Amino acid sequence: MYANVIFVVWRESVEALLVVGILNAWLAVNAPGARRARVFLWSGALAGLVVAGALGGAFVALADALSDTALGIFRTAMVLVAAGLILQMVVWMRRHGRTMKRDLEGALGEAVTTENWWGVFTLALIALTREGSEAVVFLYGILSVDLGDGRLPAIGAGVLGLLAAFATYALLQLGSHRLSWKVFFRVTETMLLLLACALVVSGVDGLIDLDVLPVLSRRLWDSSWLLSDGGAFGGLVAGLTGYRARPVLTELLAFIAYWSFVLWLIARPRQQRIVAA
Repeated sequence: MYANVIFVVWRESVEALLVVGILNAWLAVNAPGARRARVFLWSGALAGLVVAGALGGAFVALADALSDTALGIFRTAMVLVAAGLILQMVVWMRRHGRTMKRDLEGALGEAVTTENWWGVFTLALIALTREGSEAVVFLYGILSVDLGDGRLPAIGAGVLGLLAAFATYALLQLGSHRLSWKVFFRVTETMLLLLACALVVSGVDGLIDLDVLPVLSRRLWDSSWLLSDGGAFGGLVAGLTGYRARPVLTELLAFIAYWSFVLWLIARPRQQRIVAA
């Protein structure tokens, strides 16, 4: 579970650093004298982080106020929402990742040309709010499955993810042939899809516990002799991929349905290009 926290914070922080870095670099080259623009840029970025933090605080406060039954429903819903948002983010990056830099620079250039400094602020605010809010929802969904030893280790895992993000961003900015932005997004896209699968299976488990879904069968098989999902390594694999050593039919159907849907989403743009050609 903590590995998932590190990964989510790392990945989302790198993307947030990328967005702010693009905007700041454009200002440095095209508007070196626009100091006010930088002030509004960094103020907007900070405001975006504050909004995301407030969202996280609202989730925690709401969870503390709910009854046990309502909390189970809320956590299960958030796990499934987090899985859906991960899929949406992967699809969005596949469609707009190549033009993201041009789109950001175009919007920033228009704001600077008209001296619309609040436009610069809003651009940074929206970008950082989006990244931060995604991270908050993902983390809440992950921690809803199992908080482990409490919140302190989770906070420590988040700090490690943040430090790793700064190190990764610095390495990517060096233009290393071993670690490019293309490789980074492809690898993390795969990891995100695996994580979303784990959340879907956990969400299905939650729906079974709430008597919303039936189990449909007894345990289909028992592969715990090979890899137990209750052990340290097996638990890590389960948390990252949705693996179950003793699955029931409902979990298996959810697993198959998820990957069928993912493969359809990935193949769809390719089919559209073929039809267009």
